[in-house]
Amino acid sequence: MKIPTSLTSAARSTLLGSLALTAFGSLAAFAQEAAPAAADAAAAAAPAFTVDKGDTTWMMVSTVLVLLMTIPGLALFYGGLVRAKNMLSVLMQVFTITAVVMLIWVFYGYSLAFTPGNAFVGGFSKAFLSGVDVTTLSETFSKGVAIPELVFVIFQMTFACITPALIVGAFAERVKFSAVVLFVILWVTFVYFPIAHMVWFWGGPSAYSDPSGLIFGFGAIDFAGGTVVHINAGIAGLVGALMIGKRAGYKKDIMAPHSMTLTMVGASLLWVGWFGFNAGSNLEANAYAGLAMINTFVATAAATVMWIILESFLRGKASMLGAVSGAVAGLVAVTPAAGFVGPMGAIVLGAVVTLVCYFFVAVVKNKFDYDDSLDVFGIHCVGGIIGALGTGILVNPALGGAGIVDYSTADFAASYAGTATQLWAQFKGVAVTLLWSGIGSAILYKIVDLIVGLRAAPEAEREGLDLTSHGEAAYHS
Repeated sequence: MKIPTSLTSAARSTLLGSLALTAFGSLAAFAQEAAPAAADAAAAAAPAFTVDKGDTTWMMVSTVLVLLMTIPGLALFYGGLVRAKNMLSVLMQVFTITAVVMLIWVFYGYSLAFTPGNAFVGGFSKAFLSGVDVTTLSETFSKGVAIPELVFVIFQMTFACITPALIVGAFAERVKFSAVVLFVILWVTFVYFPIAHMVWFWGGPSAYSDPSGLIFGFGAIDFAGGTVVHINAGIAGLVGALMIGKRAGYKKDIMAPHSMTLTMVGASLLWVGWFGFNAGSNLEANAYAGLAMINTFVATAAATVMWIILESFLRGKASMLGAVSGAVAGLVAVTPAAGFVGPMGAIVLGAVVTLVCYFFVAVVKNKFDYDDSLDVFGIHCVGGIIGALGTGILVNPALGGAGIVDYSTADFAASYAGTATQLWAQFKGVAVTLLWSGIGSAILYKIVDLIVGLRAAPEAEREGLDLTSHGEAAYHS
């Protein structure tokens, strides 16, 4: 608008002020109309997530519980089962594996396991935790609910630590320390991270159509790591035991556990820590975490009691070794099933897994004469297979299971595809894990053997790995 020059200075000032007020009012009105539109567009572009302090707290506690499973739990469980001259070697292996894998996990492991890539492995977009900070979130299994991404990173980190640590029990008392460290670095890179991606990577409830891992795409379910942890580690342990060979004096010398007291303490710590493992895998502190928790109680109890009964009838005496073996078998079997089956189904699963694992430990191992020192294959791999397949049956709501949430539906209804369909999905997941880990581990053992050698020298094995590998002894008389 042009201001007439005939107006006085005061009049022109008054008119300018009026025009300014009018323009400001129009601008304010436009801003009020535009703000909701901009907010709506932003909301449509990025879903709003709710972060609950209770969920976050539970996940941090669960993370510490899983660390407790590894050190000191698994370390003492394995340490008590070997001879006194090899006690520290086992403790050192488990402790070192934990520290080494933590670093690898934040360098590139988390990125390979939990970022988009292909059906087999993720990419390097979050290598060195690039883009992960106190503002980023990870969605849980409820649409719009999240936990801080850093908390998810450390929770999954503890799983990556305990899995390779489980393997060393299969060839305890005869392997080089340097070989263990090198093998674990290679194994988590080429076996664990891809399997974790195949089983657990998906877009989350808000992005269900995103590309998922291969095994997840099968429709296979694994609540807390039956395939990722136990079958994966168990078959790698068997391959290692076969390739490294039997302990010197196997079936000739006395190789009884040197301290069942420490083994019982370790097993108890495993059971306590396993609540973080299983109930923590729910990612939220809600009723499904409670379901996973009660199942971890009763499946383990059922497996323990069943092993005690078997030994009482077949050997005439129930042993402490048998009781803790049963407990671990029950824990392994309920791991993939924890948040999917009902408590009665968990009890059945615990009882069945003991029958099968006992057969493998007491009969199959002797029949085929392989030296799986601490029964990693017989309990973890076999127990994991029973758990994975049993989950496919017992998740059925008709059998007291919780059903499988269908995230492709609007209301996320729980459903069940049918026993044959779900069992086939579970079987494919088990088969892929066995093949990937079994073949991959064999290649990696061979590479390590060529570089540093797998087996300790005969004289070192006779004297004990505590002194020859670490220059110290667990006990002094």
